[in-house]
Amino acid sequence: MSDALNYLLKARPEAMGHYFRFLKDAGSRLDPKTRSLISVITKVHSQTRRGLLQYVKRALGDGASAEEILDALLMAFPALGLAKIVWAVDVLLASDIPDFRTDALGAAPQWRRVGEVAAIAPGGATRVACEGRTLLVYRADGACTVYDSHCPHQRTPIPLQALSGRELKCPKHGWTFDIATGACTAIGDRPLKRYPSKIEGGVLFAEW
Repeated sequence: MSDALNYLLKARPEAMGHYFRFLKDAGSRLDPKTRSLISVITKVHSQTRRGLLQYVKRALGDGASAEEILDALLMAFPALGLAKIVWAVDVLLASDIPDFRTDALGAAPQWRRVGEVAAIAPGGATRVACEGRTLLVYRADGACTVYDSHCPHQRTPIPLQALSGRELKCPKHGWTFDIATGACTAIGDRPLKRYPSKIEGGVLFAEW
């Protein structure tokens, strides 16, 4: 959220509260992916770089593919025009988001080597960088669960230090998650993004 919106929330909490309730209710019948795609289009229309990146990453976290995001922009051509679409693609390319790399577009999901299972203490978690993504890995009962390390709210990176027992708390707005299940347990309403995973020969793999 911008500094201006934070200021207005403090200066005019009742009025802004009505505004945010209106926005929430207006999108209540849309699934999260559709809401995020619409938000991407609005940020391109206003040419807000920070907002565009925030909602593109949120859309990816909500299950949209890079191809679907590009399709949404092209479908909005009558409202956006070519210049704004080109601006948005320039922003995406400059940000080097792995999903938008040409070798990733249209590619089938692949199993990626995350690391040795033995390096993760039972009942513990670790943060791992893997092929352009940052993951949180939780190990318990002989299995590992792999999550995107970003909060699904505004794609804030969640450090390992934010974990206490099984409770993982985003440092920005306090969204809280159960690291064992990925479920959001306080403040927010969306779970951590979870990647399919498997263990072979003591090595952990995740798929995307």
